[in-house]
Amino acid sequence: MDCCNDKYDYDILIIGSGSASFAAAIKASELGKSVGMIEREQLGGTCVNFGCVPSKTLIRAAETKHRIETSHFGGIAPATALIDFHQLMEDKNSLVSHLRQAKYKSVLEKNKNITQVHGNATFVDSHTVNVDGKNISGAKILIATGSTAIIPEIPGLKEVNYLTSQTAFELEALPERLIVVGGGYIALEIAQMFQRLGSKVTVIQRSDILFHEDNEVSEWISKYLVEEGIEILNHSEISNVSRTENGIRVNIVRKGKLIERKSDQILIATGRKANTNGLNLSTVGVELNQNGTIKVNEFNQTSQDHIYAAGDVLDSMALVYVAAYEGNLAIENAISGNNRSVDYSVIPWVIFSDPQIAGVGLNETQAKAQGIEYDTSFLTMDNVPRAIAARDTRGFLKLLRKTGTDQLIGARIVAPEGSELLMELSLMIKYKIPISEIASSLHPYLTLGEAVKLAAQTFDKDVKSLSCCAS
Repeated sequence: MDCCNDKYDYDILIIGSGSASFAAAIKASELGKSVGMIEREQLGGTCVNFGCVPSKTLIRAAETKHRIETSHFGGIAPATALIDFHQLMEDKNSLVSHLRQAKYKSVLEKNKNITQVHGNATFVDSHTVNVDGKNISGAKILIATGSTAIIPEIPGLKEVNYLTSQTAFELEALPERLIVVGGGYIALEIAQMFQRLGSKVTVIQRSDILFHEDNEVSEWISKYLVEEGIEILNHSEISNVSRTENGIRVNIVRKGKLIERKSDQILIATGRKANTNGLNLSTVGVELNQNGTIKVNEFNQTSQDHIYAAGDVLDSMALVYVAAYEGNLAIENAISGNNRSVDYSVIPWVIFSDPQIAGVGLNETQAKAQGIEYDTSFLTMDNVPRAIAARDTRGFLKLLRKTGTDQLIGARIVAPEGSELLMELSLMIKYKIPISEIASSLHPYLTLGEAVKLAAQTFDKDVKSLSCCAS
């Protein structure tokens, strides 16, 4: 089915220019369609500009400093690492600029089917948007406008020049003291990064950090973060903040008691919300969910047949590779007909703390909520030869097996570079590879991947009683 005709400016009109948008634009171009891509700010969206790229390079920089100052080997003395924060930020800016050019701008320059339009888009009718005074139309439209930080209503917050995960990566000087509000992956990655670079960090969370995961994940990572000097205040809520001569005063209610902390900066990482305000979606009949995300069916089609949505504007996992998958799928459906439905059954995810936190499939809480009976295998990293040799045995690997079967339904990892184990586990779930088959498969000795084999064996054996490489 051909989607398009000559009455519109473009076959496909895309609002946004992040990963979902580029995946969609490239797919549309491959199918021979003309694309108009509208962006009001910086080309490339969240990931390259102030998300994945800047955060991960600075996290690695902080890790390098930490490695110099922390030795696991008796014969190697730790040293003092001096940092030039300004240079680190300049290096980060250079990397962001390079990748924006190489992976986004150059893609548009080389593709004659895609036209970039700079400006703010607002729907005029269901096929037309107004971009800074000019109307542009599309036979099919994709909304991929991303998300922005949720800012809680805290008295005094607007007066203290608070940071978000975006502006934190634009600082020109390292804060001596930093308060991070929130307990999710963004909050923890940033908290550890700044602590390792030299800030004194306090994390304030209303419940428990990573409360959506099983207790082991929260408890184990909390232990490691506290050992590095981060103060974690769970079950705490900020009553108000104010600016003083000595910085920012933060009044906190914790377990019924009022306590105070002072800081040079306060960073808000309490979640993100879809960028749907200002698009005039109600006028054209695009329905939203209660949380402001766009309501779509299994084909990423909105309540208007010719309008689709992808990325962080949806109520799906806010991951860059999920956004790209959704953008590709949405445009394929828009052009060729709704033949391909979304599949979120196996989505591996990572928190780039150290040790890393990673997972795929169900955790225990989710399995119980779905009424699934399960068995668990819990392998601490001090059973993994690679970790023992590295003298860094932090963390664990936990597997969930559906009771009465040989089927893996979920995995959770807390371990240095633990994310490198994810794809084997993901493929086990996706293709229903028997756990016993992995337990008897050859895994190279002294690799991190051997942890998967050992964890698989742990369902039925005590691996502590096995010799090296024994099956």
